[in-house]
Amino acid sequence: MITRTQSLLDRFPEAVVFDCDGTLMDTERHWQDARTRALGAFGLTPPPGFAERAKGLHYADCGRLMAEETQKPELTADLTRALLEYFLALVADDPVTMPGAAEFVRLLSGRLPLAVASNCPLEVVEESLGRAGLRRHFEHIVVPSGTSPDADGSGAADDGPGTVRPKPWPDVYATAARLCGVPPRAALAVEDSLTGIESASRAGLQVLGVGPRPAGDDADRADLWVPTLGAPDLLAWVRDHVPGQVRAHGRD
Repeated sequence: MITRTQSLLDRFPEAVVFDCDGTLMDTERHWQDARTRALGAFGLTPPPGFAERAKGLHYADCGRLMAEETQKPELTADLTRALLEYFLALVADDPVTMPGAAEFVRLLSGRLPLAVASNCPLEVVEESLGRAGLRRHFEHIVVPSGTSPDADGSGAADDGPGTVRPKPWPDVYATAARLCGVPPRAALAVEDSLTGIESASRAGLQVLGVGPRPAGDDADRADLWVPTLGAPDLLAWVRDHVPGQVRAHGRD
């Protein structure tokens, strides 16, 4: 059942921009495993509550946080590199979509522009969505670029110029809306993390929160929360209010 308010469902957006990790793809467990493995490689353990603090962060920011919270600032670059290497290996072996995500994306596909705005490296997003059979539904993928000297250079805004900063900066969502050809307030962001919700809200998009609603007032930045993208009310909203197949699909 949809919670909190129906106001978001009173009108339909002109484009939808999805987060990837934890929203489309079930990769948060891979990040958690990769963080544990990266820390363990240096004889360190995750501090209490670290998984929640790290959720939604760009991997370079997560590497810095890992180093700071274990009082090993000199290991920032090494931890960041190890984190990404472990994650890439894990996600390549086990790309799994979140409950309802594939059905929701396929239902929207062809009806209006779809994009992805992620803090993950471009190669991770492309590989994950491709192996899950969802890549062809998205016209644009936007990821951070120029965010860290430790970055491998793969992050870039698809078709977009300039530096794109990671969430919680608004850049990835603002860029995605622009590439979709709509003003921010006409686009809907779909997010599972408070970091991503802050990013989308700052960019001016409407926000649909997915998954367990976090405690605290920050969760109110989402206009609506649903337990999964397969929520019957959400799917009925698309079927009842969105025109049929009016746009061509994107590429694989």
